[in-house]
Amino acid sequence: MVKEDRTTWKSNYFLKITQLFDDFPKCFIVSADNVSSKQMQQIRHALRGKAVVLMGKNTMMRKAIRGHLDSNPALEKLLPCIKNNVGFVFTRDDLVEVRDLLLANKVVAPARAGAVAPLDVKIPAQITTLGPEKTSFFQALQIPTKITKGTIEILNEVSLIKAGEKVGQSECTLLNMLKVSPFTYGLVVEHGESSSLSYGDFIGYHGVLNVAAISLAISWPTMASAPHLIVNGFKRLLAIAVQTDIDFAEASKIKEYLKDPSKFVAAAPVATQAASAPAAAAPAEKEEAKKKEESEESDGDMGFGLFD
Repeated sequence: MVKEDRTTWKSNYFLKITQLFDDFPKCFIVSADNVSSKQMQQIRHALRGKAVVLMGKNTMMRKAIRGHLDSNPALEKLLPCIKNNVGFVFTRDDLVEVRDLLLANKVVAPARAGAVAPLDVKIPAQITTLGPEKTSFFQALQIPTKITKGTIEILNEVSLIKAGEKVGQSECTLLNMLKVSPFTYGLVVEHGESSSLSYGDFIGYHGVLNVAAISLAISWPTMASAPHLIVNGFKRLLAIAVQTDIDFAEASKIKEYLKDPSKFVAAAPVATQAASAPAAAAPAEKEEAKKKEESEESDGDMGFGLFD
């Protein structure tokens, strides 16, 4: 196979990225730190038929996007997100489903000296398989130990590495001796964009729902729970107005309906009238209406659910 020269390769890359932006309505910007080529192949295989992964140099991606702004001006908001080691994941499927596939394709990796820790690493209290000759190593790291049945026992849980810190050579050596691989690496979603709803908006929406639910549960007013509190308060005011002589514009119509139940019958659908008729009929008529109603429900159901 003849290798393309650099000019041809760049031209083909620009054509490919612009075509992907035109063909796919949604995309993720993902960071690919510490992702090996073999792992990248596994990720591409897992996303086959659902998404397309495209990596490249930041300068080339920015240049391709700027050259395509005349056709798609909305791409300009992606430019600030292209920094560090990032790439694109294009899809037509649900963003959350593709995100879950990306999260599922992570590999466990040992700590490497000089790497930035993505999470806190703690060593639990335990009896190790290391011999007494390693005691000085633990002392250098200020880890309290004792000898138990010829092996080193770590007495207390130790916070060894904090997220965001560089892994030192001593911490790396200790984790390797304990055969601990504390980190997982894979494509990490940095930003998501859709023609209708961004991934950030989607996550934000569900976050607002969670805040509103918690606020209502503990009776703590927030911007998220305020609309629900107002609606619930209005319902209580209506209930009070119905039971008392207090009156206001919104409650007057409800009181009018309650004074004349025939208005409910006139406004209700046929099914509601059939259901309310037995309540006003004689006992014999109630039983007959009930049998008739059960028969109608049985004929109309046909074994289908509400959303079938």
